[in-house]
Amino acid sequence: MLFCKDSLFTPGPTPIPERVQKAMSQPMVAHRSKVFSKNLEEVATRLQPVFGTKEPVIIVAGSGTSALESAVCNVINEGDHVVVVVTGVFGERFASICEAYGAEVHRLNITWGKTCQPEELEDYLKTVNQPIKAVFATYCETSTAVLNPIKELGEVTKRISDALFIVDGVSCIGGVPVNMEEYQIDILVSGSQKALMLPPGLAFIAVNQRGKEAIKNGTSKRFYLDLNRYIQSYDEQTTTPFTPPVSLIYGANEVCQMIEEEGFEQVIKRHAVMRDMTRAGVQALELPLFVEKDADAS
Repeated sequence: MLFCKDSLFTPGPTPIPERVQKAMSQPMVAHRSKVFSKNLEEVATRLQPVFGTKEPVIIVAGSGTSALESAVCNVINEGDHVVVVVTGVFGERFASICEAYGAEVHRLNITWGKTCQPEELEDYLKTVNQPIKAVFATYCETSTAVLNPIKELGEVTKRISDALFIVDGVSCIGGVPVNMEEYQIDILVSGSQKALMLPPGLAFIAVNQRGKEAIKNGTSKRFYLDLNRYIQSYDEQTTTPFTPPVSLIYGANEVCQMIEEEGFEQVIKRHAVMRDMTRAGVQALELPLFVEKDADAS
C-alpha cells in the first residue's frame, strides 16, 4: 500500500493517503448533529479491533501527549506510588506527567536501545515496598525505535501486583498486534499522526472496565481531560463533551475503511516487512543500527 509520492523521514507526522485527505475535505457539519454522531460512533467502534478492545474507543481533541496526560490525571492521585518503565524520551515523559500530578514515581531505567525484559520488571516490582497504583510502559519507544514486549510486561504486572497496567501506544497502534484483555492492559492510549495515517490532533484512549472504575473514582482535579465526561457524553448522546475536530473524525473513518479493506492482520505483516527492509537497507549501507536485536526493533 504505497500511496505517497513524497516521503516524510520522521516518526510522525506520517504521510496522509490521498483518499483520507479527500475524506477530511467534506463539507462541515454541526458537531451536535445526528450526522456527526453517526460518524463518531463508526470511528469509536471500528477502532475496537485496532486497539484490541471490546469497548468503544474514547476520542479526544489533542496531541498524543494529551492522551498520556489523560491516562495519568484520571486515575493517579497525589501521593500514589507508580512504576514507570523508562526506555527512552517518552517513557521519561510518562514519568514527568505522573510527577506533575503528585505521584511518587519509581523509575525502572533501561539502557536506551534495549527493551525492558519481563524479568527486569519483575525484579524491580519486588523492590518497591509500597502499594503500587499503576505500572506505565511504552509499547513503541519513538526515540529509540524499540518495541517493548507489552504482553509479557502485562503478565508480570498483574502477577506481582494489583496495579493498573497503562500503556503508551502513540507511535505504534495501527501497526502492531494488541489485545487488551490478553495483554492485561487497563488503559491504552494512542495518537492520530503515526500508524493511523492522520494529521496530528486526535488522541485515542481505550479503557477496560477496571480502568473505567479507576477513572470514576479518581480524585485529581481535571476538566477538559476528564474522561468521565467523554464516557458519559458518548453513552448518553453519542457525542463529545467539547467541540471535536469534525474533519479529522471524517478522516479517521476513512482510515478505518482502509484498514478493513486491507485486513488488519495484513496491515501488521506489512509494517513488519517494512521494518525488516529498512533495517536491511541500513546495514547494506554499512551504517550501525541503534537497536541491535531484530526482535527488539519497532
